[in-house]
Amino acid sequence: MAMSARSGGAVAAVDLGATSGRVLLGYVGHDELRLTDVARFKNAPVRTLDGLHWSSFELYRDVVEGLAAAVRQEPQLASIGIDSWAVDYGLLRNGRLVNAPYSYRDERNAAGVAEVHARVAPEELYRRNGLQHLPFNTLFQLTADRLGGTLEIADGFLLVPDLFAYWLTGRAVAERTNASTTGLLGVETREWDLDLANRLDLPTGIFPELVDAGTELGGLASSAVRGIGETRAVVTAVGTHDTASAIVAIPATGSNYAYISCGTWSLVGVELERPVLSDASRLANFTNEGGVDGRVRYLHNVMGLWLLSESIRDWERDGSTISLPAILAQAAAVTTPVPLFDADDETFLAPGDMPARIAAWLTAHDLPVPASRPELVRSILESLAAAYAQSIRDAASLSGQQVDIVHLVGGGSLNELLCQLTADATGLPVLAGPVEATAIGNVLVQARAQGFVAGDLEALRALVLRAFPPRRFEPTLAG
Repeated sequence: MAMSARSGGAVAAVDLGATSGRVLLGYVGHDELRLTDVARFKNAPVRTLDGLHWSSFELYRDVVEGLAAAVRQEPQLASIGIDSWAVDYGLLRNGRLVNAPYSYRDERNAAGVAEVHARVAPEELYRRNGLQHLPFNTLFQLTADRLGGTLEIADGFLLVPDLFAYWLTGRAVAERTNASTTGLLGVETREWDLDLANRLDLPTGIFPELVDAGTELGGLASSAVRGIGETRAVVTAVGTHDTASAIVAIPATGSNYAYISCGTWSLVGVELERPVLSDASRLANFTNEGGVDGRVRYLHNVMGLWLLSESIRDWERDGSTISLPAILAQAAAVTTPVPLFDADDETFLAPGDMPARIAAWLTAHDLPVPASRPELVRSILESLAAAYAQSIRDAASLSGQQVDIVHLVGGGSLNELLCQLTADATGLPVLAGPVEATAIGNVLVQARAQGFVAGDLEALRALVLRAFPPRRFEPTLAG
């Protein structure tokens, strides 16, 4: 891998998920890639009278405290990068947050969907933005805000990672990989689609400057220094959509692979140079999202390990404690056939009562309900594996991309049963890991911007492969 003159250094990755957040230090140089955990904290929306919101100030406080610990641990810190889940945002007026950002799981989005589709047909939307229909895409949320009167008092709009970068630096931008999930970015132009915004009566003045991953946003504002401490570190825009960062860290050696970025959500697809905008692609509900270096993340959203975590949360409401390793081992030992359900069904989108909702879905489809918790866990994981396999087949068919192997990255790569079931369902080898793919991709984009490493995505991925060799799961004959 070609190297610049700089010998390497340290950067901090802030990785925010819909259930937790973390701050990690990354040490990067020629043939060196290490991560050190600095801080972890919980994240969860809170329900108020007007809906489901993120506790953005509390989350920002956790970020600042984590970065302060990172600066104490590494005084020569060079850069800070922030990624998060997609589509959610804060509305601002005169630089101040208008209200707590809504969670994408809030029920208000249905009105936004109906209003948008009354003005712009789904077929045209897909041609313009290339996005899979999801009821919480940002354009639907902003339309719901317009219907509720909130947009009337806003003069600014920032997606979650951009909002936190703004609070750190005072610079308001939108990084393109995350902006591509809004539905308001042209899939071909990668610029704001102001014509579409006008047709939806969304104020075009709220949309910030667009920047690419790797853009330096500046040093810390004085308000941030008060919480973090003196540091020469700059804030760098990374692939601010967490999946965009995760895809940077796929330890791939060729191009004939599919990926599964597996966490609360599972993002299943292939990496392309050009979007796929056919009607067959739209009907299959595939999305064309922006990747780092202008790549296209052609993928399908599957509900993911949300189904398992919500089930466990429900079981623990009676005061009992569920051991994840123990219940996964029990699920692996299940030998009786379990029913499969549609892991993509919007029935499972909202929080709460997940086992009961799965049981209701199975009953409505004349399928047996698992008799025990291990059987339900097995049913969830087999249903996810089946959804992954179908999505990979569809991605290959719709894009023309050959798929010989599956890379499964993120927290789900620790779930050996899920990895094996995925190999069995796809009939393809599964390479599992790295677990912290999102943070690694975040770190690598910063490191390249700082000159600690050089090269294209394939060069960065070769470094990941050497530093974090994946585990291999072969499909079994029974699969």
